[in-house]
Amino acid sequence: MKSTTGIKYIGIAGNIGAGKTTLCSQLGKHFDWDVHYESTDDNPYLSDFYHDMSRWSFNLQVYFLHNRYKQVLKILEGDRVVVQDRTIYEDANIFAPNLHKMGLMSKRDFDNYRELFDLMISQVQEPDLLIYLSASVSTLVDHIQDRGRDYEGNMSIEYLKRLNGMYEEWIGSYKGKLLVIKVDELDFKNNPEDLGMILNQVQGELHGLF
Repeated sequence: MKSTTGIKYIGIAGNIGAGKTTLCSQLGKHFDWDVHYESTDDNPYLSDFYHDMSRWSFNLQVYFLHNRYKQVLKILEGDRVVVQDRTIYEDANIFAPNLHKMGLMSKRDFDNYRELFDLMISQVQEPDLLIYLSASVSTLVDHIQDRGRDYEGNMSIEYLKRLNGMYEEWIGSYKGKLLVIKVDELDFKNNPEDLGMILNQVQGELHGLF
């Protein structure tokens, strides 16, 4: 859909396995929005990272940062509404700091990463609406097991718990337009009623932006 209201950028945020890609696809189809997916299938570092996080953490985070920055620039330069599968803010506020706190990214690499992020973020704007998918660790694990990606098999429960805690902290301080969806209580992938409720909520939030 071509933007006629100044709204261009919808971001979907959430932990690994929360359902971001599924919801992006459904929103794109329903509202005729373009979708920018997270680059996982063609990511040259992701599989290596899950086998040796310390060695590949900086490479992986810079790759994601670079790709999402390109996506945001493209969104803001275009004239269509775009929904983005995970935002650039999650990389810098959750994933990279978590790796640093766990001792899996050195202070030198983390400081370098933050400087790069700060430079990039000064050139773009936050989403017109951020949709946060909040899910318990048990729900995340169920979703991760259902999709059966080999490289995610080495992911620990503790890692997901730490990420969930950081997500909740970040969302609690987020200042932009925000819609929180509690994934544990819904099955928007298979239940049309649940999906319809979310579509109505998104529509309501967007009307408030017009």
